[in-house]
Amino acid sequence: MLIWGRLNWLARIVLVCLIGPSLYLCWLPYVPRLKTQNPQTTSLIHRRIRQAQKKGRELKPKRVWVNLGSISPNLVHAVLLAEDDTFYQHSGFDFDQIKIAFQINWQRKKFAYGGSTLTQQLARTLYLSPSKNILRKLKEAIITVWLETVLTKRRILELYLNCVEWGDGIFGIEAAARHYYGKSASVLSTEESVALASILPSPRKWSPLRETPFMRRRRANLISRMPQIKAPETSAVSISSISMGNNKLPPQTNNQSFVNEIESGPADDEEGSPESP
Repeated sequence: MLIWGRLNWLARIVLVCLIGPSLYLCWLPYVPRLKTQNPQTTSLIHRRIRQAQKKGRELKPKRVWVNLGSISPNLVHAVLLAEDDTFYQHSGFDFDQIKIAFQINWQRKKFAYGGSTLTQQLARTLYLSPSKNILRKLKEAIITVWLETVLTKRRILELYLNCVEWGDGIFGIEAAARHYYGKSASVLSTEESVALASILPSPRKWSPLRETPFMRRRRANLISRMPQIKAPETSAVSISSISMGNNKLPPQTNNQSFVNEIESGPADDEEGSPESP
């Protein structure tokens, strides 16, 4: 009986260890809702508010929702080049970028570079934490597949541009355009768009208004690549038909200085980021 009792407890422990992760992975947000409803808030916004509270200050997020057609094509082009230039070719995952990320991380013996697509970033921004644990990564992958399955590329891009962080308390491109340039996102110039897109890897560390040698190089790289975008029409309405050409691997992803610059200084999620969900 004593042995049976011990085995019984061991069995319970194993069961809990199996059920816990399974329940975590099975809890999923209802992604199809995003087809017609704009998210009122995000996991990222909640995390930033909590982080500010821990520092004894109040964070009032700045956020103004706009349709994709009301965003300058210059900004859309710059963001796609900076963050995911195969957006219209992949189904949620860029395996070339994943390979590069694996090589960089293996060399550094840590997670130095992610290689995430816009869809993966959107899943994380809307619903998850920045934790690097495997369960969170698996959940991100599941949500990414669901996003790509039920939403159009145009809708995913619209959600991303309205939810992504562009500075301390600044979320979405319209709030960013007003904050930095005092204008609507619909009239952003090429230079302004490139400056905004260039800070996305670390938007609370960098500013589109501040010049550093690294930022000048990054902006020059994006400017030089802007002509590579091929669009049959120039209107924002036709943005979903944009072809990014064959520039599958952005130059900065092969540049160790790019990773070095992101790693240096305080990380965007250093203050008490939750491990889950």
